[in-house]
Amino acid sequence: MGTKTAEETGAGTGAPTTNDEEKVEAIEGEQTAGETGDERPEETVPAGAAEEQAAEASSGVGQGAGAVVAAGLGIVSLTGSWVSTVASARQTLVGQLRTSSQASVSQQIKEVYGNAWHATALWGGLFALAALIVGVVVLARPAFGAPGKTQPAWIKSVAWGGVALGLIGLLLAVLKYTDVLLGLPSAS
Repeated sequence: MGTKTAEETGAGTGAPTTNDEEKVEAIEGEQTAGETGDERPEETVPAGAAEEQAAEASSGVGQGAGAVVAAGLGIVSLTGSWVSTVASARQTLVGQLRTSSQASVSQQIKEVYGNAWHATALWGGLFALAALIVGVVVLARPAFGAPGKTQPAWIKSVAWGGVALGLIGLLLAVLKYTDVLLGLPSAS
């Protein structure tokens, strides 16, 4: 695809001949095809197929986003969130205000720390429940959508991850709220 010199194209010898013109056109055609990087003819796509492909691509975006949200909510349910921290601190303050200095030690522990622990467990459980619901909706969406459309594997994997994290988070929240897991110490 190199460039031709003036001698090779016949430009320097006077008027170009018919063969020379054909060579120049062939060289220009090769350069044009090489510049675009596409040497095969363009494929025509029917108008209905283009709209169908666009609708298919857009439906996958929402499901993918839902799967990622489910996984994120599941992680938040396990690690805690700003909302649960604020709720816990609020319950600690309320517990301190409710208890007097004459209250028993077990009453003070329950009011100051127990209610805060339960508030953290409650918010963790709410995030876990949200992760579970979003994950199940993403997984069930193809059954209620257009028949014959398959869900990409990565969306299913991430949604199942969100469901699993939601189940684990919900289980841990219930165990924390019922004091089975890391219950309050006794004051005896």
